[in-house]
Amino acid sequence: MAATQNTRERIVSAAARLFYAEGIRAVSVDAVAEAAGLTKRTLYYHFKSKDELIAAYLEERDQPNLKLFQKWFSETDGDAASKIKAIFLNLARAARHPKWKGCGFLRTSAELANMPGHPAIRIAAAHKRKFEDWLRQSFETEGIAEAARLARQMLLLLDGSFAVVLLHRDASYMETAGEAAATLVKLALSEPSVQQPAGRGK
Repeated sequence: MAATQNTRERIVSAAARLFYAEGIRAVSVDAVAEAAGLTKRTLYYHFKSKDELIAAYLEERDQPNLKLFQKWFSETDGDAASKIKAIFLNLARAARHPKWKGCGFLRTSAELANMPGHPAIRIAAAHKRKFEDWLRQSFETEGIAEAARLARQMLLLLDGSFAVVLLHRDASYMETAGEAAATLVKLALSEPSVQQPAGRGK
């Protein structure tokens, strides 16, 4: 069982490197098998199709990406505005690396735009919802009244900056988006907070 799992992990790891660097359509199953040091027959033993492999690639990115955002948020001193800005600043730093290719979820979704039912599209959509839900919960903890609306604004700024930075190869757009995000959060923090419901029986 362990050997089977290790082989599967090798395949997904190889696919992740190639798909992120070159795009899913540009990479063949043969190329993934070669990068993993396996035969194509072995690859197809673990994955019935390239579509299944693409879905596994995004699934593998899901939790590590979310945990990284949460780490940047939690380890930053200050209020929620400072914590949100830190996410954008850290992403801007990553975007300055020559191998940075943007958001793997968005790029894959763009390549599969004519296939809305593709499993990878569902995984990408679920990933974005998890990010939005986590921010909503974080803002609710801060007592922000319209936490859901603010979380959605953050997601739009984030994904918009991913697209523009990739287009211009200029990470300063990510930093500017972070400033806008922090301003919106500061405004929300200055508004009357959510009134917590009184406990029953009190």
